[in-house]
Amino acid sequence: HWGNQGVGLVKFGDGMSLSKVKDSFESPLEGGAVAVSGWRNAMQTAVVLFKLRIVFLLLMAATGGAFLAAGGWPGWGVMLLTWVTGGMAAAGASAMNQYWERNKDGLMGRTRKRPLVNGDITDPRWVPWVSMALVVVPVVAVLPFNRPLAFFLALGAFIYVGIYTIWLKPRTLLNIVIGGAAGSAAVLSGSAAAGLWNAPGALALAAILFLWTPFHFWSLAILYREEYKRADVPMLPTQTTPQKAAWWVMSHTLPTGILSLLMVVLPGLGWIFFAPVLIITVDLFYRNVQLIRDPSPINARKLFMSSNYYLLVLLLAICVDLMLPW
Repeated sequence: HWGNQGVGLVKFGDGMSLSKVKDSFESPLEGGAVAVSGWRNAMQTAVVLFKLRIVFLLLMAATGGAFLAAGGWPGWGVMLLTWVTGGMAAAGASAMNQYWERNKDGLMGRTRKRPLVNGDITDPRWVPWVSMALVVVPVVAVLPFNRPLAFFLALGAFIYVGIYTIWLKPRTLLNIVIGGAAGSAAVLSGSAAAGLWNAPGALALAAILFLWTPFHFWSLAILYREEYKRADVPMLPTQTTPQKAAWWVMSHTLPTGILSLLMVVLPGLGWIFFAPVLIITVDLFYRNVQLIRDPSPINARKLFMSSNYYLLVLLLAICVDLMLPW
């Protein structure tokens, strides 16, 4: 790389001096390419540091909570409030998680390329301050007019960073079982934004997120079992055999699937919700059975991907069915 601009690898041909190569990068044409590449690298760094893919899933969960509380489309005001405040708080908690775990992340191939590990962020001292601001600002901003929303935004960040990352993850194999409550808080932040945080549907969805999170992470931990061992992180699959871990996964897959299908009894949800959720639930159980029969990395990966699709289909089915007029 030249000057850490992310331009790429440079081959030096015969007779080509270092100064000429540098001059070529500083030409008007190449300067534009460097600027574009630098912008793209900055975006990629932000996506990884703030875990924006996970933030997207959490915002989908919050959206589901808002729809269930409103019994349909909550309105653009509610949705913007949900997405902006929830996105900021989740991104801040995610960056704080990476800052706290940056040393152990360097021991795992899955996390070795994170920007706080590979040197993309050369001075990480700003990260905890920005992370705290991303959590505190939306909490303080909504506190005067929506205390339940402020509470669940703060609770989700506290569970993920304080309880899961700092306290439980390095100490007990039950870390993610309790840490899954952070996803539940995301659901309830959406229902709080819609004005009814304790709506029955939102509480049911929060319970589903609580049950879903462990088998989602355990399937990933089976896949990266040796890496978690090397980093001395006591995820459940490192404390037992892969096959027993697969049975533990099923102990959460089963109630998650049953509770998800039972949501069809809620007002506003019918066959348009039930049919796709039934299909994805069958696929999820099939993947879990395959993992029990053969707890191989490839089957663990398939179950992990299926768990992602499961949550996305479930949340989309809720929103679509509630928006339809019949």
